[in-house]
Amino acid sequence: MAQLLKPEILTIEGNASCQLRCPTCPTTSTGYPPVVGNGYLKFEDFKNLLSANRHIKEVNLESRGELFLNPDVLPIIECGFRKNVSMTNTSGVNLNNVHDEVLEGLVRYRFKHLLCSIDGASQEIYRMYRVGGDFDRVIDNINIINQFKKVYHADYPKLSWQFIVFGHNEHELPLAKKMAEDLNMSFIPKMSWDSDYSPIRNKDFVMTETGWPAVTREEFMKVTGRNYMRSVCYALWKSPRVNWDGKIMGCCWNSWGEFGGNAFKEGYIPSINSEKLNYAREMLLGKVKSVDDIPCTTCILYIQMKEANDFITVKEIFPAKPLPQRVQKFFSVYPPLYRCSRFIYRTSGLKRLFNGNKKIEL
Repeated sequence: MAQLLKPEILTIEGNASCQLRCPTCPTTSTGYPPVVGNGYLKFEDFKNLLSANRHIKEVNLESRGELFLNPDVLPIIECGFRKNVSMTNTSGVNLNNVHDEVLEGLVRYRFKHLLCSIDGASQEIYRMYRVGGDFDRVIDNINIINQFKKVYHADYPKLSWQFIVFGHNEHELPLAKKMAEDLNMSFIPKMSWDSDYSPIRNKDFVMTETGWPAVTREEFMKVTGRNYMRSVCYALWKSPRVNWDGKIMGCCWNSWGEFGGNAFKEGYIPSINSEKLNYAREMLLGKVKSVDDIPCTTCILYIQMKEANDFITVKEIFPAKPLPQRVQKFFSVYPPLYRCSRFIYRTSGLKRLFNGNKKIEL
């Protein structure tokens, strides 16, 4: 019997619609996926979900669309704050249309982390991909957030600048990095999912600027032997994604099928521990054969794992945490004591006790 999962992180769709028309975006370029729809997370649904799952300590408002088009976004952020839950967005916002009171709310209600998708360092280059977007407005909104952080003497939200690298914008990488530093933002370059659209022109330059071993996801697969997005699958254990209407989607990659259940109707914990989702986890671990009614079966990530016989491992999902530096230093001075302590830890049952919540049958 599979271990009951009760993750402390909730990943939920904040809003599935977007006002921009980025050329290769799967959400707007080919029409909204029917399974996902184009609605938004309602405040009442969110509040009730948190009230029924008091173990949740963090909420990641991932969005296929633009989070700030959700009219309930401010009360949702405030609700998380009132319930002492950390709020983040790691999928990216375009930050083109957002009211000042929402920007203030990000600071006032201690929104933990906001990833901003800005693929250029000038309006001319930015709008080539972010069709309908306004670069100057985005930078103004970031400045407003930083001003509110000064007013409130706040460190949050931490801001990140995500830059999808294309052939048409690669020359602006150094400028974008400098602008991000000036705006107190971390800088995160990202590979385009479609290497045929605006292909990289200066491979060596891009690899130097980004630190990547390759400049396309296809090349990354050849160099490393693994898909660039492999870690997406970890979500099925760590924080299965919930759609804005409560459907269980499993991960950010899936937009074509459901795993059954509804977090708002049947409950969050029962829904993410459904028979169908548990079977999908077994598939990704390489324990069972694929079946047609599981969304993972037709996913390129799973198909590549299956072809290479390189399935997900428990160590990937839950890597061992290194010992604190002071402890490492102590044991480096007294190596016999370390070996003795390690032996006791492994043979006394302590290891099983500490890892009990993470146990997955193999």
